Amino acid sequence: MSPVPEVSVSAPHDPYAPLRLPGFRWFLVSILTMAMGAQIQGVVVAWQMYAFTHDPLALGIVGLAEALPFVGLALPAGHVADVRNRRRVALTALVVLFLCALGLAVLSALAARAPRLAVAVRFPIYGVIVICGAARSFLLPARNALAAEVVPRPLFASSVAWRTGIWQVAAVTGPAVGGVLYATVGPTASYVVAGVLMAAAFVAVANVQVVVARAAARSASLAASVREGLVFLLERRLFLGAMTLDLLAVLFGGATALLPIFAEDILHSGPRALGLLRASPAIGAVLMSVVLALRPPHRRAGPKFLGAVGVFGVTIVGFALSRSLALSVFLLAIGGAADMLSVNFRSTMVQVLVPPSMLGRVSAVNQIFIGSSNEIGAFESGVAAKLLGTISSVVVGGSITIGVTALVAWFVPELRRLDRIETDADARAPEVSRSPAAARS
Repeated sequence: MSPVPEVSVSAPHDPYAPLRLPGFRWFLVSILTMAMGAQIQGVVVAWQMYAFTHDPLALGIVGLAEALPFVGLALPAGHVADVRNRRRVALTALVVLFLCALGLAVLSALAARAPRLAVAVRFPIYGVIVICGAARSFLLPARNALAAEVVPRPLFASSVAWRTGIWQVAAVTGPAVGGVLYATVGPTASYVVAGVLMAAAFVAVANVQVVVARAAARSASLAASVREGLVFLLERRLFLGAMTLDLLAVLFGGATALLPIFAEDILHSGPRALGLLRASPAIGAVLMSVVLALRPPHRRAGPKFLGAVGVFGVTIVGFALSRSLALSVFLLAIGGAADMLSVNFRSTMVQVLVPPSMLGRVSAVNQIFIGSSNEIGAFESGVAAKLLGTISSVVVGGSITIGVTALVAWFVPELRRLDRIETDADARAPEVSRSPAAARS
C-alpha cells in the first residue's frame, strides 16, 4: 500500500487539505456514485410503478417499502458498524445494492417482454425495494463512521462540508439523469446504469485508505450495545437538542410534498416551475456547502446552528405567502442553504464529539431521526393541508419551526452557548469549548 501523504492541519485554515488524502478522494467518489445510483433507481422505480398501476398509492408503498427496513434496522446496523470492520460492512451493503439494481433490471425486462406480467411484477419489485432499504440501513452508519477513520480529526469540519456538498450534487443531478435515462433508453437499461454506479461505489470504498486507527468497541450483546448508544445520547443534552430540533424542523417545516399544488394552483406556473422549485433547496445547499468547505464556521457554532434553523422556518413562511415564482425560488434556495448549515453543524458535532468506538450507533440513531422525519413530514404536510388549506398549513408549519427553535434555545442552553467544536486530534475525549462570555452567562 502506498504511503499516505502528510497533511498540514495548522493555521491558517486550508479548505483543500482533506482532498490531498487519496483515501478521502475515493470516499467522495463512493458518495457521489452511490447517491447518483440510488437517485436514478428511485426515479425509475417511481415512474415504472405508476406506469404499471396508474395508482398514486403505489408510489406511497414504494417509499414505505424502503423506509420501514431502513429505520427498523438502524439500531442493529449501528451496532454492527461499531463491532465489525466498517469498510467490509459498507462493501457488503454495496454488493447487495448492486444485486438489487440488477434484479430490478431483470424484472423490468420480463415486464417488457410479457406486458401481461406488468401488474404481477410489481410485487417482486416491492420485495427488492425492501432489501434495498435494509442494505442502505447498514451502509449509512458504517460509511458515516468510516469517515472518521479516513481523515485526521482536525480536518473533520472541512471533510463534512465536502461530503455533504458532493451528496447534494448527486441530489440535484441524479433525479434529472434518471428521468432522461427513463425517457431515452427505458427502465431496464436505467437500472443497469444504477447497478454500474453501485459497482463504482464498491471499487471506490475498496480503495479507501484508513489513516486514523480506532479503538475496538467493547464486545457486548446487541441489546447492551444499543442501550449504551442510546444512554450516551440521552445523557448529552447538546446532541439530543440538536437532533430533536432538526427532526421537528423537517417534520413541520417541510413543504416539499405540497410543491405540485404551489406550482399549479398558487403560482400558476406549471410542471416546469415544479422542477425549478424542487431543485432550488438543493442548489442553495450546494452553494452553502462550498462556502462551508472554504470558510467553516469555527466560532459561535451553536448560535449559528439555531439561527440557521430559524431562518429555515422564516423562509418556509415567506414561501407560503409568496405569489411570485422568482421570490419562491429564492426563498427555497435560502432555506436549502440554511438547512445545509444545520446539517453541517450536526454532522461535524457527531464526528468530533462522539468516541470513534460509538460512531456507528450514534450515526444509526441520527439515521432514525432523519430517515423517519422526511416520510412522516410528507404525511403531516398532506394531512395539515387537507384540514387547514395548503397555504395556512405551510405558514403554521414554518411558524412551529421558529417556535421550536426558540424553545430549544431556551431549554438547552448548552446549545446556544456553544462557541467552538474542539478538533484537537490529540484529545482523548473531545470536549466542547465555550467562549469566556458564554461561560459567565
